[in-house]
Amino acid sequence: MPALLEVEQVSRSFGGVAANVDVSFTVEAGEILGLIGPNGAGKTTLFNMIAGEIAPESGVIRMAGEIVSGRGPLACARAGIARTFQIVRSFDTMTVLENVMVGAFARVGRTRTAMAEAAAMLAATGLAARADAPAAQLTPPEKRRLEVARALATRPRLILLDEMLTGLTPAEAQDGVALIRAVRAQGITVIMVEHVMEILLPLIDRAVVLDLGRVIARGTPDAVVRDPAVIRAYLGDRYAAA
Repeated sequence: MPALLEVEQVSRSFGGVAANVDVSFTVEAGEILGLIGPNGAGKTTLFNMIAGEIAPESGVIRMAGEIVSGRGPLACARAGIARTFQIVRSFDTMTVLENVMVGAFARVGRTRTAMAEAAAMLAATGLAARADAPAAQLTPPEKRRLEVARALATRPRLILLDEMLTGLTPAEAQDGVALIRAVRAQGITVIMVEHVMEILLPLIDRAVVLDLGRVIARGTPDAVVRDPAVIRAYLGDRYAAA
């Protein structure tokens, strides 16, 4: 039986600059995988290819055995892939409920059904009380939850979380961790990009580390943080002494 997600020798460049080079890894159903590395390592480009926003120049991406690379965001969403964005993309003149309905319409065509599904996702992400508020009125942590709610409304099997916990207070970040665990408890697989290692490492099952567009390590959190290449490229001396 294939892994839920298979990324096989995927490469992409922009203007002659390589963003990803022969990237390969798999993600099993039910995992939380951390995608880590320094700024400019190619993490967001990789997310964009998995979600169908851009196509790889070479290599292939499969979701549950089905090739999804190069097919576009809607096809990837219908295959079960959803995502959030590092820079929140809410429709600020629409209500919170209407924002989440946009995600639901990727799966359903009836307004009443989309509204019901959106309301359920707002309840699951702690935003039910804000359903009728304009999205512009949400606080930064609420906007990150809104992105998760909209992604969940597409009924994904896999969700890509791009720095969902960045910029939050410690208490807000712990609430975010609880939400991610609740998402996994629903049977949804998670890949997350995050720079706060103290929060990320206890949360994930495995990590894939990128540097300059290439995979330099993969494995359990304990193994990755002790890898000399990862310490040198990203984590620094305090992990070398751990």
